Amino acid sequence: MCNPVQHSRGDSGSAHRRWAARQRDSLTKRGRVLSTVDSMLKEGQPVTFAAVAKRAEVSTWLAYAPGVREHIEQARKQQEKASSRDLDSGRIVSPSSTRTDLLLAREEVRRLREEVHGLREGMRLQLGRELDHLGGHDLRERLDELTQENHRLASEAREAQTENRQLADRVRALEDDLAAARTSLRRMIRNENRLEPSP
Repeated sequence: MCNPVQHSRGDSGSAHRRWAARQRDSLTKRGRVLSTVDSMLKEGQPVTFAAVAKRAEVSTWLAYAPGVREHIEQARKQQEKASSRDLDSGRIVSPSSTRTDLLLAREEVRRLREEVHGLREGMRLQLGRELDHLGGHDLRERLDELTQENHRLASEAREAQTENRQLADRVRALEDDLAAARTSLRRMIRNENRLEPSP
């Protein structure tokens, strides 16, 4: 049968070992949190309780625990001071200034788009007017050329008709002359036949 005193001492030793293990685990996790905070500061990563807990793979409760919370808060203050110095020196801009710059940039982009659209529309209209003018001018020139060609052809046709009539008249006159010459020739032949002495 086991001695109650020995059993009590055995339970106490086991509990002590469990407590010591928890203490070691807690110290390990706290050390990991503090190391994580230092790393985030060096890397310039924003230090927050949630970000530290996630990166150190501990509970958020531990990040707020005494002895850890103060370290994280100190790191946050250090980053805020650095940000303030950077803002004052102009190395970084504030979020409100960034938003203002973004709004101004968007407005400028919108204005430039409208300007480009207006320029394109103006160029399209101007090109259309030039094409219309050029087309009308070319058409007028072509029409003038065709009109002149028509007048020339009409004049040549009239001249050809006149010449044809003249030639027709000339042919008729030659035919009349030929007919008259034949008649005269026959008359001369008849006269010569009558004047010849009979044997």
